[in-house]
Amino acid sequence: MPEKLEQVCRTVLGKVTPEKKERAKIEVLAEKLLRKVADASKEFGVKSTVRLEGSVAKDTWLSGEPDIDIFMRVPKTIPRASLGDVSLGIARKAARGSKQIERFAEHPYLEAVVDKTRVNIVPCYDVKKGEWLSATDRTPFHTDYVNGHLDAKMRSEVRLLKKFMKGIGVYGAEIKIGGFSGYLCELLILHYESFQNTLKSFAQHRHRIVVDIESYYEERENELGLLFKEPLVIVDPVDKGRNVASAVQPLKLHTFVVDSRAFLKSPSLGFFYPPETTPLSVKELKQKLKKRGSAIVFLCLGKVDVVPDILWGQLYKSQRSLRKLLKLSDFEILRDLAWSDEKTINMFIFELEDCCIPTVKSHLGPPLEKEHECEKFLAKHQNGLGTVSGPYIEDGRWVVQVRRKYTDACILLREKLAGGGRSAGVAEQISRKLRKGFKALVNDEIVEVYRKNKEFARLLTEFLSGRPKWLETAETERYQ
Repeated sequence: MPEKLEQVCRTVLGKVTPEKKERAKIEVLAEKLLRKVADASKEFGVKSTVRLEGSVAKDTWLSGEPDIDIFMRVPKTIPRASLGDVSLGIARKAARGSKQIERFAEHPYLEAVVDKTRVNIVPCYDVKKGEWLSATDRTPFHTDYVNGHLDAKMRSEVRLLKKFMKGIGVYGAEIKIGGFSGYLCELLILHYESFQNTLKSFAQHRHRIVVDIESYYEERENELGLLFKEPLVIVDPVDKGRNVASAVQPLKLHTFVVDSRAFLKSPSLGFFYPPETTPLSVKELKQKLKKRGSAIVFLCLGKVDVVPDILWGQLYKSQRSLRKLLKLSDFEILRDLAWSDEKTINMFIFELEDCCIPTVKSHLGPPLEKEHECEKFLAKHQNGLGTVSGPYIEDGRWVVQVRRKYTDACILLREKLAGGGRSAGVAEQISRKLRKGFKALVNDEIVEVYRKNKEFARLLTEFLSGRPKWLETAETERYQ
């Protein structure tokens, strides 16, 4: 391992490896919570096996960032439709007095903050391997598999990989992030054996990465190709029909590939500990927006009253639909983004080449050799209400100039979304909120929102920068 890389990894490992005092505190808290969940289960008349799972159970957690995952393995006699409600009642009782947030994966579960530590209380069925009734049923088997294969050295390598992924923003399989899960990190280290080897493999990524630790598909590559279509396939060792990396979005995979290359070339602590974004001042923001020359449209709406995991799914679905709506109306989109503070404000950001486009556009007709299609084109456009000029012949085909229905992106959005935008493909919960009102703002019209919300101010500052933080750090170091 090159000296600089080794030095960086040693420094990071010293920071992320929990010391005895911290370990003892988390172990005591975990035991206390296990008892509380077990007692609450009995009070609700539910016979459950309560287990500690996740990174704490596997000893791959990061110092200062413990997540305690308590799983209730409940009988198969509890109906699937009732699993969430039953388990939430038990979880709320066990975590009474703490801050609680209802989360949603395949079914609801509870996230609580107990003694400044995030705790997830999750239900699953007490089933045999392979007889899954819900997605979380695999988790105890994941824990047992990892604990049976990871040694102490590998656990350190997992910590390095997790911290690197957190630093570059690709860690977390929840819908909001669409990145790499903790279990996925553990499997990558089991396969590649070290943090550095993992990065080297991804740095060389061209088309597809497939990892099959248990060799389920040895000499059956065609079958694997038919079953899994994703560019990153990590076959689950406890379920050969599941790709552990299916939640990883292309952007997160590509970010990991590029950042792996950059880190191996120039190792730096900045990849693990990126500098905090300092929001631009309002004056700087206005200058930047003016100088940029594009039009950034902010579609702002209020709080959507659903759990965060459902919220982000609704936001991303609506973002895709709004992107399509703008493109079909001939607005050129440079970049777009969905964002929420999960409390009071939700937003879609579209950077357009221009918010207002010309009234007239050319509309290409069929080539002259397609006689029947030409006749239909002429019949439609020669006396059409929207026809401005033509039809005429250009480069061997009919062309007509027509009048656009919408020339202002904000007017388009206001009209199409006034009734909620369901016909444009907007997701149901977002549509309900849009019907109650929203704002379409352009460039520095967003200043008031920027002033009031620091989280949004940081996001917009990063959006305008448009570059990874390690690139900014490298540029700074070059001129020092």
